[in-house]
Amino acid sequence: MSTWKQSGMMLIVLAIVAAACAGSDRTEAFETIATSLGGGSGGFDANQPEGTLAYATETTVAGSTEGPTAPEKSPGDVDSTDGGLTPIVAQVDTGRDIIYTAEVTVAVTDVAAATAKATQAIQSLGGLVFGQQTTGTPPQTTLIFKVLPEDFQTALDRLGSLGELRNQSVTADDVTERVVDLQSRVATAEASVARLRELLLAAADIDNIVALENQLLQRETDLETLRGQLRTIEGQVAFATIYLTITQAASQPAVRVDVTAYPGHDEGAACPGTAGLFVDRDTEITYCFEIFNVGDTDLTDFSLRDVILDIELDDLLPVLGSAEDTLEPGQSIVLAAELVAERRIKTQTNVTAVALDKDGNPLDRPVSNKNSIEIAVVDPVGIPSFTDGLESSWRLLLDGGQWGILLVGVLIPFLWVPLLLWWLWRRRRTIATAPTQTDDQPVVPAGVGADSSEG
Repeated sequence: MSTWKQSGMMLIVLAIVAAACAGSDRTEAFETIATSLGGGSGGFDANQPEGTLAYATETTVAGSTEGPTAPEKSPGDVDSTDGGLTPIVAQVDTGRDIIYTAEVTVAVTDVAAATAKATQAIQSLGGLVFGQQTTGTPPQTTLIFKVLPEDFQTALDRLGSLGELRNQSVTADDVTERVVDLQSRVATAEASVARLRELLLAAADIDNIVALENQLLQRETDLETLRGQLRTIEGQVAFATIYLTITQAASQPAVRVDVTAYPGHDEGAACPGTAGLFVDRDTEITYCFEIFNVGDTDLTDFSLRDVILDIELDDLLPVLGSAEDTLEPGQSIVLAAELVAERRIKTQTNVTAVALDKDGNPLDRPVSNKNSIEIAVVDPVGIPSFTDGLESSWRLLLDGGQWGILLVGVLIPFLWVPLLLWWLWRRRRTIATAPTQTDDQPVVPAGVGADSSEG
């Protein structure tokens, strides 16, 4: 090669190296975007395999009339501040088998009308209605839709705009490996069935024919089972599934009250407390009452009453919020009462409220809830006073009298036992003191008197 050609090649190499150094920052930025979108660091390989992310860039020099013009920027474009470079990121088909599933719950004022709108919205996308179930009071409808994966997000947007979106859960299950495994097993089973059919055609012995037919029947059954599983998964991949539940708005009002307590008085600053206490007598206690709106309607006109503590709503101190406010779903208010523990008690707190519809009108559904806690009270430990001793003596006397009465009641049914024992003892004593005949005394025959003794 001549000298001038070698010099030209060196200049070209140096120019390429300089351009590469100048664009290293851009390359690093594109590689970061590729990695974040799942394309890895090979986004600039001209020989990218199908199923990866492709990147296209165009540059427009300010004031130049040559070269490609800058494309219009779309919401999905990524802007770069380096030299006005605007990369266009386009995600191509990854070749993965993914099952898309969503569960959506919306609340509307008219369930029937919303059901018709939902069906129309899905059918306009080419989707299908696979099931529908409607219940009575309050009205509720559950629909099952099938749409193409590319229309999945559009369908979710349309269904979510029917009313108040209460819940939305979306899952994407990659079943590529399972599909590949089933396809391989189907191919293997088909080859096995084909071999058995060839053997069956060539068989001449009746026993071999029967055995081959049995094996062929089993293989064909397994093959159809595998084909059915594969068709099911392929159908789930081909169409995304959306479970839509349409409920009646303002149909489930509910309220809950939580009662807690803690020792001390601080106007409820330490609320909430604990669900139970063990304190000394005459201890100052703060009771906390937290009222929750656990339904789907606004609540107002609260009422609270505890017959054991003998308190009502007007006796409570506002800690967080006010009982006069309208409580929206998910919100709560905290009230407190400062009392003294004089005895062991178990509270019985009852709270009621009035539910409101969407327009703020009262519903004919009053809601209520009850709760309670137990406060154990004991006497403080210390040197007993004269009054304590007197109370203890009197309590001991009362206890002794109660035990004496109990003892008398137990002994009365057995009073005949000592009388019987005394009678038996007297009888035995009388028998023991009576005169008895001895063996030394002569026996006088009957009929012999004093005359016989003279003769």
